Amino acid sequence: MERQKAGIELTGHPLGFSDLMRIGAGAVIPTASESGMARVHVAREVLESTIQSGMPVYGSTTGVGAMKDVEWSPEDLDAFNLGLVRAHHFGTGAPFSMSVVRNAMAIRVNTALTGKVGCSPGLIDAYLQLLHTDVIPVVRRTGSIGCADIGLMGQIGAVLTGVGEAVYRGRRMQAADAFTAAGIEPVKMLPRDSLASLSVNAVSFAAAAETTRNAASSIRVLLATSMMAAGALGASRDPWYAVRHVGTAREALIGAWLCNASDEWPWPVATHVQDPLSLRMIGQVYGAVIENLLTAGHKILAATGRSDDNPVIVDGRVMTSGGSLPLDVTILLEAAVICMAHAARNAFNHCVLLGNGQRRGLPVNLVPEGKIATGFGPIIKLAGEIFSRVLSMSNPVSAQSLVVAGGMEDEAAFLPLVIERFDRQMRALKRLAALEALLSAQAIDILGDKPEGVARMLYDVVRKHADFYEVDRPLSAEVEAIEEELGSEAFVSEMIAHQPILAYDDFFALGSLERVEERLYRDTVTI
Repeated sequence: MERQKAGIELTGHPLGFSDLMRIGAGAVIPTASESGMARVHVAREVLESTIQSGMPVYGSTTGVGAMKDVEWSPEDLDAFNLGLVRAHHFGTGAPFSMSVVRNAMAIRVNTALTGKVGCSPGLIDAYLQLLHTDVIPVVRRTGSIGCADIGLMGQIGAVLTGVGEAVYRGRRMQAADAFTAAGIEPVKMLPRDSLASLSVNAVSFAAAAETTRNAASSIRVLLATSMMAAGALGASRDPWYAVRHVGTAREALIGAWLCNASDEWPWPVATHVQDPLSLRMIGQVYGAVIENLLTAGHKILAATGRSDDNPVIVDGRVMTSGGSLPLDVTILLEAAVICMAHAARNAFNHCVLLGNGQRRGLPVNLVPEGKIATGFGPIIKLAGEIFSRVLSMSNPVSAQSLVVAGGMEDEAAFLPLVIERFDRQMRALKRLAALEALLSAQAIDILGDKPEGVARMLYDVVRKHADFYEVDRPLSAEVEAIEEELGSEAFVSEMIAHQPILAYDDFFALGSLERVEERLYRDTVTI
């Protein structure tokens, strides 16, 4: 018998990462709170009263963008509203994950429940119906400049009207076929509903949340492989103890974790009082990185509980909004992109130190004594290539100039592009962690060290997929297998269970859905 899904009540207040994880996985059924729907009804009454007074309302009785001065007659409104949402189904490229689209719809509902939008209650019901029946629109990734996700949200809006594509029970099909299979009907777009389905950044916020959570997980693994590499290199742990007293709160948090995790195995005796900076500064580098990720995460979550529509309903009036540009989230994610480059450089430096033969008598390229082999020199070149990739994506783009719609739309944050770069960096960091772990395991075996705890978990994953290196062999498949397992939510869950960083792990809801629900699960969540 299929387990009955838990419910999650949307109220207009910000969502959490655990909420988004559960909604995105389809593990909970979202509903709208009574108080939130009451605000929707009040805002709708303001909108309809304004229209009845004869005052033009942007995107409801007028065109949009360069056509903002074109007013539509009451007889034209049905055709205009249907055409508006369908005209903005222009996204192209590979689709977002279904989890991003589910969360985008939930965010759109949640921000409408603030009572600032003016959409009809029927539009809220239509979004919730898609989520309840698991008819998930196909949303192609390219189609937003990051001032409003019109080309992204437009693909969801078009599906609401019965056109476009959707995934139903694992099958991608035409929206009309999905509606028939699910036993539901398309929605009629009333005045304001079309623009409310388009002119928000819900897809970008959902994608930003997912990529930031994934980046937090990748950094969690990279921190562990850095600790493993430091042990293999015989680094002094004094800087980790010291940073707990002289560093920032986040640096102290990382220093404490490094101390706790390294206490679990007989730490090799340090041979250098003044260690290379890339070893001494692990606590500071990762402290700065998680500080940024936490700040960006809080800002993303805040965006899930505020209206970024235009126009908005404020103090009983329909007003042009100045709150539709997601620049705050964009700039913090651009800072995160720079942080990823710092983390990648730190890990790359560890790879170089492991292979250059200057620490603890390790052989060059980690070739065991007496063996004829090239060893890990080529792998270190790969690590350098990955670092260069991460670095190449760290240039900010949000301040680039863009003028469209006759010069009236002259601001764009390029948030989707920033997220795409961030996502590519996150994936590169997973491979870099695999290389750092592979090199560290080779050094550990050469030196006869006996790692325990988290380091042992990393070592066991490496040795599961790659034998001790004595004879030159292809390494591509081995690296990819190590990367896949270290980056899995199952491995992250085990690592967290063994050595948690509670303020970080629980905030981002890291690990598998089952483990997160064990830590944070509530049958019905009010947010």
